[in-house]
Amino acid sequence: TSSLTLSCIAVDKMFTARKKIVKELVGGKEAPVDAFEDSVAQAIFDLQVQTDMKADLQDLFITGAKEVEVSNSRKAIIIHVPFRLLKSFHRIQQRLIRELEKKFSGKHVCIVAQRRILPREGRSNRLQKQKRPFSRTLASVHDSTLDDLVYPTEIVGKRTRMRVDGSKVLKVVLDPKDQQNVEHKTDTFTTVYKKLTGRDAVFEFPVQAAE
Repeated sequence: TSSLTLSCIAVDKMFTARKKIVKELVGGKEAPVDAFEDSVAQAIFDLQVQTDMKADLQDLFITGAKEVEVSNSRKAIIIHVPFRLLKSFHRIQQRLIRELEKKFSGKHVCIVAQRRILPREGRSNRLQKQKRPFSRTLASVHDSTLDDLVYPTEIVGKRTRMRVDGSKVLKVVLDPKDQQNVEHKTDTFTTVYKKLTGRDAVFEFPVQAAE
C-alpha cells in the first residue's frame, strides 16, 4: 500500500510539474514534451514548492528547453519562455539561473523569449492585410535574442567583422562592470547564439587602458 501511495504521489507531482511547460501548437495540437524538457519543468516546479520563490514562479511557465554542447567538458541549457512573461522572468532571473545551475550540475542556463520571425513581403504574401512589424523581422529577433542571452548585462558595443574567408562574425562588447560575473560564460553565449540564429558571434569586454 505504501509503495502504491508513493507511486501515486510521484505521478501527481509529475503532472503538476507538467503545468510548468506549455508547448506551442503544431497543426492544432500541442507539440510533445521530451524527457529533458520534463526534467527542466520539474526543476522549476521543485523551486516553486521548496523555496521562497513560490509567489514569483507560480504563474510562470516555459515553452521548451534543450541541451547544447559548448565544449568537451561543458554543456549549456537553453530555456525558452513566452515573450509576454519575459519581464516576469527577468525579475527573478539571476536567482532562478543560479538555482537551476545547481540542480543541473553547473551547466550554464540561458533564458530566451520565444519569438516568431515573419517572412519579408514577397509575391506569395503580398496580400497580407497588416504590414510586418519590425519586431518580427530577422534582424530584430536576432538583436533581441542577443539581449536575452546576456541579460542583465548590457551590451555596450556591436560591430560586424569580415574574416579572411569572407564570412562574417559579430563582435559583441559587454558592460565591463559585469566582467567578473559573466566572463566565464562568453563561450556559452557564442555557442547558444549560433544554435539559435545560425550566426557567429564573439563576446568580450572593453580593453582597459593601462594607467
